[in-house]
Amino acid sequence: MKMKYKLGGLLLAGTILGGALSATAEEATISIESWRSEDLAIWQDKIIPAFEASHPGIKVKFTPTSPTEYDASLNSRLAGGTAGDLITCRPFDQSLAVYEQGNLADLTNLEAMKNFPDVAKSAWSTDDGSVTFCVPMASVIHGFIYNKDAFKELGLSVPQTEEEFFAVLDKIKEDGTYIPMAMGTHDEWEANTMGYYNIGPNYWKGEEGRLALIKGTQKLTDKDWVDPFRSLAKWGAYLGDGFESQTYSDSQNLFTLGRAAIYPAGSWEISGFNTQADFAMGAFKPPVPVAGQDCYISDHTDIGMGMNAKTANPEAAKAFLNWMGSEEFASLYANALPGFFSLSKHSVKLDDPLAQEFVSWRETCKSTIRPTYQILSRGTPNLETEMGRVSANVIKGTVTPEDAAAELQKGLESWYKPQQN
Repeated sequence: MKMKYKLGGLLLAGTILGGALSATAEEATISIESWRSEDLAIWQDKIIPAFEASHPGIKVKFTPTSPTEYDASLNSRLAGGTAGDLITCRPFDQSLAVYEQGNLADLTNLEAMKNFPDVAKSAWSTDDGSVTFCVPMASVIHGFIYNKDAFKELGLSVPQTEEEFFAVLDKIKEDGTYIPMAMGTHDEWEANTMGYYNIGPNYWKGEEGRLALIKGTQKLTDKDWVDPFRSLAKWGAYLGDGFESQTYSDSQNLFTLGRAAIYPAGSWEISGFNTQADFAMGAFKPPVPVAGQDCYISDHTDIGMGMNAKTANPEAAKAFLNWMGSEEFASLYANALPGFFSLSKHSVKLDDPLAQEFVSWRETCKSTIRPTYQILSRGTPNLETEMGRVSANVIKGTVTPEDAAAELQKGLESWYKPQQN
């Protein structure tokens, strides 16, 4: 009887222990590192519940850090072994450095990766493209947001070509009711981000030109790279008095208050503008230089998700990353954050009409990314920083387009070997 009791106790203990081991294998709680602190409610209320509904054994926590502190605090937690299971990835060199330090896992063969095109994966791949270490999440698209009421009032049509674009600006300026375009040059980065990178892909033919610049077969002094500066040099006449000292927030306010008719934009503005503007808005893609030519858009890789190479929950983390490649996630994320578009091959219907207008350009135009973001801004002078300064000076008229291109080319050649031929 005594032996039987002991045996029963051993069997009972074994059953409990086996159940505990089974539960441990099947259940996990994983956490996500991110700088998108403003998205906390979206993750908690929409994205995570959807994942947990189809993966009942896995719990997910979204633990963001403020954007200005994210990089330093993440590196500290990675070094100390306390970082989360999933790491939200900035594009290109910052995440590449995290991978090269051994802190991001190789996700090249993850099932979800088949749902993303190469241009989307380029932001989170090694230079030779052999390893991808983050799942692409979303991009932002460049174009122009306009005041529909102002266009109707002035009898204006959406421009398709560069000639039509400047004709519209001339009509707005001549009428005098509105500032034709809201953009300043004080912060400089707007000049290249919403200026040069916005209109430029139509000149250098998107990925064709971008990759040629990396290979060294094209130079910044080539016509395809100088011509966007020539177009940009005309913008100053339409930006209103004092644009030289106008900040980014000044420009946003001018447009949302209804004082400017057109805003050279990134799609990230959509959510904010929807709450601030009390007029109908539309969007048009960068006008092509010549009618009938192929169009290209800056569809820039913005955010991805990787796996901590030292996570204690690799299978649960991979389950979440594979789900991120699904149509369900693409639709959830893109509709929760209008203006941040899925990079997957899935066709996603967007509820926000302005966001839908931006993303519809993918159907007729070829996508590319900002040309300075991959490889070309690793040296000194930094090409990305210089591009902002030089683009602002072109708009202000203090440097010619030709001299601007020559200055940038000289700087790039000084440290980048493929451009020294």
